[in-house]
Amino acid sequence: MGDGQASSGSNNLPWLTIIGLGEDGLAGLGDEAKRCIAAALVVFGGARHLELTATLISGERHPWLSPFERSVEAVVALRGQPVVVLASGDPFFFGAGVTLSRRIARAEMRVFPAPSSFSLAASRLGWALQDTVIVSLHGRPLDLIRPHLQPGSRILALTSDEHGPAQLAALLVSSGFGQSRLTVLEALGGARERVTSQIAADFSLAAINTLNICSVEVVVDTDARILPLAAGLDDGLFEHDGQITKREVRALTLSALAPRRGELLWDVGAGSGSIGIEWMLSDPAMRAIAIEGSPDRIARIGRNAVNFGVPGLTIVHGTAPQALAGLPSPDAVFIGGGGSEEGVMAAVIAALKSGGRLVANAVTTQMEAVLLDHQARLGGSLLRIDIARASPVGAMTGWRPAMPVTQWSWVKP
Repeated sequence: MGDGQASSGSNNLPWLTIIGLGEDGLAGLGDEAKRCIAAALVVFGGARHLELTATLISGERHPWLSPFERSVEAVVALRGQPVVVLASGDPFFFGAGVTLSRRIARAEMRVFPAPSSFSLAASRLGWALQDTVIVSLHGRPLDLIRPHLQPGSRILALTSDEHGPAQLAALLVSSGFGQSRLTVLEALGGARERVTSQIAADFSLAAINTLNICSVEVVVDTDARILPLAAGLDDGLFEHDGQITKREVRALTLSALAPRRGELLWDVGAGSGSIGIEWMLSDPAMRAIAIEGSPDRIARIGRNAVNFGVPGLTIVHGTAPQALAGLPSPDAVFIGGGGSEEGVMAAVIAALKSGGRLVANAVTTQMEAVLLDHQARLGGSLLRIDIARASPVGAMTGWRPAMPVTQWSWVKP
């Protein structure tokens, strides 16, 4: 049984109870949640959770294992017996309940959520939660916050540990958001609660509680690296060696690729990685694989992915078609380089899912011939992109044409 498939137990009755805990521990729980803890044969949770509920637990205590999947298997193995899982706050908001529900049917569990740290933080700040950007950086790269650094934005970011706030402040400063107000909210809902606000550039808070969430009121410096929300980002935002799909062509290419939430893109001959990066910026659920043969460009793609806040971009070092073997089937493919090589188009078309989109750009006559041939045999649409930019001609200004681009777009039957 794979991820995303919740299985049913033999009698389909609730045997698993997931209980959200706040910093106040047992004091914040209702009588039924307490009864479930006391009656459980096994109780799973973090060391802190087990300590907070120790006086009620009569069964076995199982601290979370690393990796977490080991504990998930242990919970599933006890199906049909009274089991309790203790979690922080709302178990279905970046919590253990989300992971467990991929393996256990909803009918087999009961859930007693507590307020999430995001809800508690919003209440302390007086912020409307529905108008606030929410980001979990717990166990995840800080760079994920970069696309959300927009003028006037309010962000709540859950960190991993006591070092997270200082690291976040440093990222804000280095990205041109040093005047943003950074508030650290620690141990919310408990006796050790503390709320401290500082300007990111002046951040000096020490002895921070491991359990903390940060709010950011974004203020833009003159040199801030703001990522526009439209497709076709300025070429200057990318590190590149000239091998980049130019912004106007990139915008048309992304439009033709037609990203849909959760889909996987292959960016074949990725160059700077710009197409895959902008694909992933369209929605947090998007996935992309950049395939590139140059070691220097591979390193450059990695740096660009971090700087654009999409560190999850998968980078494959190799050339098509050999490098495509074993990759998960794509929902869309972009071919920006190497498409005229023997076997590349055939391999891509074979791998593409039914209903998937293929977009290929040509600037050479050799690649254009390949696209014309495929369009004649398979159909799809052809687009000729001619762009000219104004530039100095002596003391005057004239139009300097860029190399024309032929674009073939095709949907696999």
